[in-house]
Amino acid sequence: MRLTVDETMRLDKFLATQTGEPRNQVEQLIKKGAVKVDGKEAKKGGTKVRPGSVVEVEFPQVQRSPGAEPTFTISKLYEDDDILVINKPAGVVVHGAPSVKEPTLVDWLKREGISLSTISGEERHGIVHRLDKETSGVMVVAKNNRAHRILAEQLKERSMGRYYLAIIEPPLKEDLTIDRPIGRNPKNRVKMGVVPSGREARSSFKKLVTSRDGREELIAVKLFTGRTHQIRVHLASINRHILGDYLYGFKRGEGKIGRVFLHAYILYLTHPSSEKSMEFVAPLPDDMVEYLREHFTMEHLNEKIDPTTLPGLFSPERLWRHLSQTGQAQG
Repeated sequence: MRLTVDETMRLDKFLATQTGEPRNQVEQLIKKGAVKVDGKEAKKGGTKVRPGSVVEVEFPQVQRSPGAEPTFTISKLYEDDDILVINKPAGVVVHGAPSVKEPTLVDWLKREGISLSTISGEERHGIVHRLDKETSGVMVVAKNNRAHRILAEQLKERSMGRYYLAIIEPPLKEDLTIDRPIGRNPKNRVKMGVVPSGREARSSFKKLVTSRDGREELIAVKLFTGRTHQIRVHLASINRHILGDYLYGFKRGEGKIGRVFLHAYILYLTHPSSEKSMEFVAPLPDDMVEYLREHFTMEHLNEKIDPTTLPGLFSPERLWRHLSQTGQAQG
C-alpha cells in the first residue's frame, strides 16, 4: 500500500489515520520492518513525515477463515472500462486488514473477475474510497490505475463526493456545519473522537423530515473531509446519535436495530476518460425503508429525498446548474 503525506505529523499517527488500524497494530508493522518512508525502512513510530513523502506499508498475508468465500451479492449501478459503481450492502467490510477474517468487498470483486487498479496494494485493489462495515450505499471502484489516480485526485480536491442519509435521535435544532478535528479516541482505541490533536474535519447537516412521534429525524449529510467515522463522531459531539450506532452512544432498544442507519445516497464525480460530470443514486436499503414507513410519513419524505433536488440543500448554485443541464430551470 502506497500513501502520500499531505501534512507534517508523526508516522504512527499518519498510518493509523490513513489505514484505520489501531496505533498498537501500526507499531507492530513498523517493528517488523513492514513500513518504508521514501524507500527507507522506518524505525520509529515517532518519526515525523512531511508533505510529499511516500509511505509504503506491506500488510501481512490475511488468514481467512476456512472456506470463507463471499456469500453476499453486490448491486451494480454503472460499469464501463474505467469505473464500476456499486451499492454496498450493510455488513460488508470493504477491504482486508490484519484484524479482518471475513470475506470483503475486494474478495467479491476478484471472484467476479472484475479488472481492478493495483495502486493501493493487494488487499485494497480498486478501492478509491471506503464505507464503514455497517454503512450501506454508493461507492466507485477503479478498474485501472489511470482511473484510480484521477479519481483519487478528485477525492483530494473534493470535486468527487457523496451525500448521505441518516436517521438520528433526537432531531437537530437547526441545520448546521460542524468543523471539529477528529482523531483516535485516547480512552477507547476502537473509537474516533473530537480531539484537539486530530485532523481537520468538516461536516454539513440538513434537517429533512421528523418522525410522526417527533423523537427521530431523517437528515442529509455532506462531508468536506473524509475522516474515519466522521459523521458518527460529529453527531455524537452534539449529543445526536444515528439509530443503531451503539458504539457512539445510541442506547434505546439496544441490539434491536441490527446496524447503523447511515446510507451513502448520491455520488458525484467527473468521469476519468470522458470528463463528463456524473451522478449515481443508491436506493435506500430495505431495512431503512421499512423503518421509515413505520415511523415517518412517506409521501412527505419521498419529496425531501428526491435526488434531483437534495444536493441543492447544500449548494444553491449546484442545484441551479443541475436543473439547467436537465432543462428544468425556469428563467
